[in-house]
Amino acid sequence: MSQSPLLPTPVFEAAGDEQMLLTPSPTPSRPASPLAFLGSAWRFITSNGKVAAGSTIIGIFVLVAIFGPLFVHQNPNLFTSNILLQPSAAHPLGTNQGGQDVYSQLVIGTRSSIFWALVAGVIVMIISVTVGIVSGYLGGFVDDAFSLLTNIFLVIPSFPLAIVAAQYFSRSEFTVALIVALTNWPWGARVLRAQTLSMRNREFITAARSSGEKTWRIIFFEIFPNQLSIVAASFITTTIQVLLQVAGLEFLGFGDPTAISWGTMLYNAYNNSALLLGAWWWFAPPGICIALLGSGLALLNFGIDEFADPRLRLKRRRASRRKAVAA
Repeated sequence: MSQSPLLPTPVFEAAGDEQMLLTPSPTPSRPASPLAFLGSAWRFITSNGKVAAGSTIIGIFVLVAIFGPLFVHQNPNLFTSNILLQPSAAHPLGTNQGGQDVYSQLVIGTRSSIFWALVAGVIVMIISVTVGIVSGYLGGFVDDAFSLLTNIFLVIPSFPLAIVAAQYFSRSEFTVALIVALTNWPWGARVLRAQTLSMRNREFITAARSSGEKTWRIIFFEIFPNQLSIVAASFITTTIQVLLQVAGLEFLGFGDPTAISWGTMLYNAYNNSALLLGAWWWFAPPGICIALLGSGLALLNFGIDEFADPRLRLKRRRASRRKAVAA
């Protein structure tokens, strides 16, 4: 019988009067180098127009948040007599009713808004991953308890609850981000639980369980890596919601009035009648930044969906072929 080309060829070695079967050991795989990882990331970003556009927008905001304050030479909280000046060379985005430089506030506020939105998004991701995957895999009483907790938070309106909670705690940026995070985790947890229920009886999970793998290792090293695309999409969606809710709470006056962020800029512009005064340069820049960052995150989310869903990839290929034929 011929040897299958897919199987390693056995090697026999004489050992006394017997022959011993030696199976060739597989070649150990080398860990991917940082350059290879960067190359894979670059190919992923450039392979999809939505991912490329979203990554570019997010990258610009991140660079501004990191390096922007180094190029700000005016104190954003300094009150001056230069009231409601229009954009000029000295003040690229003009000044507000207190004579404060709007450009300086916008750049400083970028760091605060992005940082706390990402912090809240990470908190939501940790809670939703833990609750969703653990409840879906363990089942039984644990699943019932976590499902009850998830359903309670699902029926409670998150934004009004965040407003009520902000009244009883300090109005710091951390408090606002934590409140928003604790009221936005159930949606991601429900999706991950459903995916885990469909995955926990598959062959590789059964094999890992039969080989004596510990429960926590199966959850975080077998199930979790197979749901990274869902977790990434959930994280981006949650970050958009958190960005809008934090800005909304600060716009309504539930944030820290001494902090500088896009939401507090809109709050101060509204309270000082910037729209009636015609000072568009006061409220338009933070609103445009919120819209642009949300659009960048949404584009990245759509690109990840197309990458993870084979049906969306097939539709995209068909559309590209139709365009090529039409051209």
